[in-house]
Amino acid sequence: MQISMTVNGKLNSADVEPRVLLVDFIRETLGLTGTKIGCDTGQCGTCTIQVNGRSVKSCLMLAVQANGSELKTIEGVAQNGQLNMLQEGFWEKHGLQCGFCTPGMVMALLDLLQHNTNPSEDEIRSSLEGNLCRCTSYHNVVRAVRYAVEKMQQASAAELATAPAV
Repeated sequence: MQISMTVNGKLNSADVEPRVLLVDFIRETLGLTGTKIGCDTGQCGTCTIQVNGRSVKSCLMLAVQANGSELKTIEGVAQNGQLNMLQEGFWEKHGLQCGFCTPGMVMALLDLLQHNTNPSEDEIRSSLEGNLCRCTSYHNVVRAVRYAVEKMQQASAAELATAPAV
């Protein structure tokens, strides 16, 4: 079956079998291996990506179901070699250890921050419920999100301060 989708801003078309999982399409056909395969049952969250701006576990979706959609994987988060504020937060606040679960966590947390620019600790932890990490507690991940929120607020305040008066 012929499918077409925009992945990280680039249009991709391919002929796939209807049973191919989206995670396999992303990794094997597109060569984007930042999206990990963990449990194949949707419980660990390592395969989380964004489909049309919402986080989705790509091991639970067929590639044909994403036909015509806009996808973002972890490879599409940093822009022009610059980490996004959330990725920077993971770096600065040591929000990862082995890093296997990190791409899925970042994608799920980006969804949270797109819809809630100042989440509480409980909201951050709730948004991580579908992402399992075997190496660390989630304390530093929460700190990484708080770091990103503070950076976003500082950037917004700076924009307002330099905006021309209307």
